[in-house]
Amino acid sequence: MHTRKRLCAAIAAALTVNPVLQAAIAEKASTLSDQQSVAVTIYNENLALIKDTRQLALEQGLNRYALREVSGQMRPETAVLRSLSHPGSLSLLEQNFDFDLLTPAKLLEKYVGRDVRIVRTHPTTGAEIVEKATVLAASGGPVLRIGDRIETGVPGRIVYGDLPPNLRDRPTLVSELQSARAGTQTVELSYLSGGLSWKADYVAELNAGDSALDLNGWVTLTNRSGTAYPNAKLQLVAGDVNRVREQLAYAAKAADMAAPRAAAVGQMQQESLFEYHLYTLQRPTTIADNQTKQVALLGAAQVPVAKELVLQGNDYYYRSSIGNVGQKMKVGVYVQFENKESSHLGTPMPKGVVRVYKKDSAGNAQFVGEDHIDHTPKNESVRLRLGDAFDITADKKQTDFKRRDVSTPWSYSFESAYEIVLKNAKKQPQTVVVREPVPGDWTMVEETQKHTKAAAGTAEWKVTVPPEGSTKLNYRVLVRY
Repeated sequence: MHTRKRLCAAIAAALTVNPVLQAAIAEKASTLSDQQSVAVTIYNENLALIKDTRQLALEQGLNRYALREVSGQMRPETAVLRSLSHPGSLSLLEQNFDFDLLTPAKLLEKYVGRDVRIVRTHPTTGAEIVEKATVLAASGGPVLRIGDRIETGVPGRIVYGDLPPNLRDRPTLVSELQSARAGTQTVELSYLSGGLSWKADYVAELNAGDSALDLNGWVTLTNRSGTAYPNAKLQLVAGDVNRVREQLAYAAKAADMAAPRAAAVGQMQQESLFEYHLYTLQRPTTIADNQTKQVALLGAAQVPVAKELVLQGNDYYYRSSIGNVGQKMKVGVYVQFENKESSHLGTPMPKGVVRVYKKDSAGNAQFVGEDHIDHTPKNESVRLRLGDAFDITADKKQTDFKRRDVSTPWSYSFESAYEIVLKNAKKQPQTVVVREPVPGDWTMVEETQKHTKAAAGTAEWKVTVPPEGSTKLNYRVLVRY
């Protein structure tokens, strides 16, 4: 309580300083040369937590520091400046985030109502003529008063007297603070920022028999925040974090408190964080501005995989008569593997795109498809749809349809029959999973092969198609609504 009273008294005293004296406080600049370390924790949805540690030479009493080269997409309401070397010795009075960066257009805009000099060069003699001008407007182009005339456009070079104080060449956080002691202190500036994002990308290579794959995961970082983060401690949070400030603050605090476990050099170490997963790079890395870089995430060899051919139906044609003779349908190609230690994996996989390759007869890796996966924890399955089969085709037609009598006028009952012809152009037999979503309360009346009830509204058959041959599946179903 006494400490809090002293702090409030210090702030009150600082605020009652003579305004002229306060304005006369010399501004000191802090650049990346003062930076001792920087830690960057990036979340999935274009959000990052920055912890920038610097050494500042402070005077006892009032100080005004321009912390240059902070993120240009800083959320200033989240910025916190504290002393690490002398906790409690700093009291923040005011801070201003200057993100209005120096450009010719911005400089002209800041000089509206002020005088500049216009320098013209004589086209024949090369002599320079200097005239005084007043900037009347800058939106959409300059409007200048030169003597007794108004001119638009730039009739020559514009020479400015000085640089406006609130126009910076780098994103800058200007902090006015009260220091209880003089000397150099190590301070930490922490804040949330946009402009930093990451995503996971995976590359998988199938073996010749489509029975196993080699999997490599990469983290792709993109920095468009307006500044660089040299030799940064990099951490990534995988999970769908709610964008409520309190929750983000808790996640950031938990990232500080988490005790990392040992990991192999070169790979990212992962650990549980709240209901998410935290990945930590085991070495510092430089994240340059306007840069995309990749960092190794995981690697696994000979992961067992199962390939599946699936003919996926629809539920709408069980309600009415379909007049067309036949319907060509695509047979989808899927591969599935288990994220388990017994499958040489067993590590949480952040959401991203898995791109699958396979070597041709000459040994060249060829792209065979890609699919997006969601966050996948340990011991879950990963299922990828790679495309449609070329050599396996399907024809489907409705062979019968009739409405059955029902006991009440508010219910409906339909009986329909179908024929599916599967053809195989390969020299090896192929098994196709025929998956039909059947609506309502349904009963299989007839079928040439036995179905299984994969779910309440799904009938499924596993049909083997001989080499360079075909197989017919006929079935009749009664549907009640």
